Amino acid sequence: MTAPGGRLPRRLITDLGEGDLAPSRRFARRQIVGIIFGLVGIALIAAVAPNITSDNRSFAFEPPPDPLRFEFVPTTLVTVIGVVYLVCAVLSFLPERFDRLALSAQILSAGLAIPLILGVSLALSSAPETNVTNLLDESLVLATPIALGAMTGLWCERSGIINIGIEGMMLASAGVGYMTYAVLGSASSTGWLWVSILIAIVTGGLMASLHAVLSIRYQINQIVSGVVINLFALGLTGFLRSEVIVPSGHSKGTPTPEISIPLLKDIPILGETLFAGKPLHYLMYVVVFLTWLVMYRSAWGLRVRSCGENPHAAETLGINVITIRYQAVILGGFIAGLAGAWFSMESQSGFEDNMTNAAGFIALAAMIFGKWTPWGAFGGALLFGFARALGSRLQFLSVEVGDFGIPSEFFQSLPFLVTLVVVAGALGRAVAPAAEGQPFTPSK
Repeated sequence: MTAPGGRLPRRLITDLGEGDLAPSRRFARRQIVGIIFGLVGIALIAAVAPNITSDNRSFAFEPPPDPLRFEFVPTTLVTVIGVVYLVCAVLSFLPERFDRLALSAQILSAGLAIPLILGVSLALSSAPETNVTNLLDESLVLATPIALGAMTGLWCERSGIINIGIEGMMLASAGVGYMTYAVLGSASSTGWLWVSILIAIVTGGLMASLHAVLSIRYQINQIVSGVVINLFALGLTGFLRSEVIVPSGHSKGTPTPEISIPLLKDIPILGETLFAGKPLHYLMYVVVFLTWLVMYRSAWGLRVRSCGENPHAAETLGINVITIRYQAVILGGFIAGLAGAWFSMESQSGFEDNMTNAAGFIALAAMIFGKWTPWGAFGGALLFGFARALGSRLQFLSVEVGDFGIPSEFFQSLPFLVTLVVVAGALGRAVAPAAEGQPFTPSK
């Protein structure tokens, strides 16, 4: 029975209550984000701003002795950002036709978290200024292994193979590569340095081959296979360090040299950050670009993605799914090997137990955050690299709340807290390749 005009009677809708025909009252994702920004904005205005110093602080944007500075009053900075957060909360509840405006406001608000954290940290420390350019430089450098690890995961999972063994591949490559450098090159020979980097890359490929054989040939659970890789690498590198590297007397060596692009490195503010660095760091950009180019602009990249989405359909088109998966996983292993070489022969020029410090797992989070795309994963790597650099900077500033000095362990855990928050927020939107983790048996 319907009312005139084809509508259901009001009493029937009332009786249905919260049923399928009743409008949903749950908040959308952007509204939930808006509520969070609103609550943070209220806290900033009502609780934070009145309780921090009003003495001038400054952000420096160039190296000493006379850098470009931006001076500010912490109370004003916090209040202004709090107001922006409240405006963002209001815009998040506008009708759907204003989605783009709400999204822009949320992106702006998220970006303002950087000056907010730095400004509040300066206000809670005795330091009068902090160098933002150096912080960005550190962020890019620390993002190097995370971006490379994310590319490793991308090649594996786009072909349908879950790889949580990235951490082990990096660690094994770092240990074997530096062992070669220490024993054969006395950790000082330039020629042996590059040979050792190549051996580290090959080691990553061998570890990936083991993962591929276990996952593809023997169809072992891919999570278990990744755990095996991690544990094997942990034991192997611990043995190599105690029995080979330390007895060699070359626990520390000469790292890769710094290179710079003439003229471009003299550009104010960002010249030193973008155009002066070490070779493996620059190779990271090349790997990200080539990953995008091959995966999305070549026939072989299309085959890799088809094997991760629907391997049986790919097989009907004449694609050898098994071969493609082997190739993609091993290619990812080579990239993980490059990341391992960065740890032991560019960043520290030495090897320590478990020196990768969960970079492989953070790389997986960056890949998920980036929705299994090269540039998205690279953006996630930059975020996590910034979190690590920020943790070190806050520890250096000796931030105190009242008379309580924040322990260094909190700053060291900051990247992992960011990982939890980002992955929790990204999992609702990110869609993994459809056939990820599914064993494949050829029909012929």
